[in-house]
Amino acid sequence: MPRFLVTLCPSPIHLTPSQRKRTSQPRPLFLAGHLALDFLNTRMRVDGKLVDGLRRDQDVLQWLKQAGLAAPRIGPPAAPMSLLDSARALRESIRSLVEKRKAGRCGHPVVLNRFLSAAQSHSRLVWNKPRSVTIEKIRPRDTPEAILAPVAEAAADLLATADFRLVKRCEDGVCVFWFADCTKSHHRRWCSMGICGSRQKVASYRRRLRERAE
Repeated sequence: MPRFLVTLCPSPIHLTPSQRKRTSQPRPLFLAGHLALDFLNTRMRVDGKLVDGLRRDQDVLQWLKQAGLAAPRIGPPAAPMSLLDSARALRESIRSLVEKRKAGRCGHPVVLNRFLSAAQSHSRLVWNKPRSVTIEKIRPRDTPEAILAPVAEAAADLLATADFRLVKRCEDGVCVFWFADCTKSHHRRWCSMGICGSRQKVASYRRRLRERAE
């Protein structure tokens, strides 16, 4: 199984209130430092309301593409459960397992294991140039579970190998984002300084002004 390390530190993404209001469809934010946590963060709070960034099958395919994962170029195959429904079921299963792992409780990975069972793959040697030899992983993408299998693998790796002292939820009271704290000091508190961090600093500054005035 490939490793999905929690040591990747993406640059903060600045999202102003005016940018959020320009569209009812929030754009994906890749700021968690781990694929599985970025997937959880496709459900976000915008202007005080919980908004789902996955509303259609195409939203799921677009997210996979932006995450650097292979996805069918055409729509997903017909199946009893749509790709959207499958993605949401996987996401909420991962959310429950992450919350329980963080709280030191036992989780029930039945749903996650169903997706992992579809994670079949084989390696292929790619040799297009004399000095460029690589190995790529080939996966079937004929069912929603198989399409989402790389996300399930990332979640399993996170749950089994990550230091959960560094897997945190944003300290902003209304934010629902998770992230992996890969800062050197391990004192990261916000999903992004450009979003919640700035808002909290402004709120703290205004609170100090009120206290001085009283």
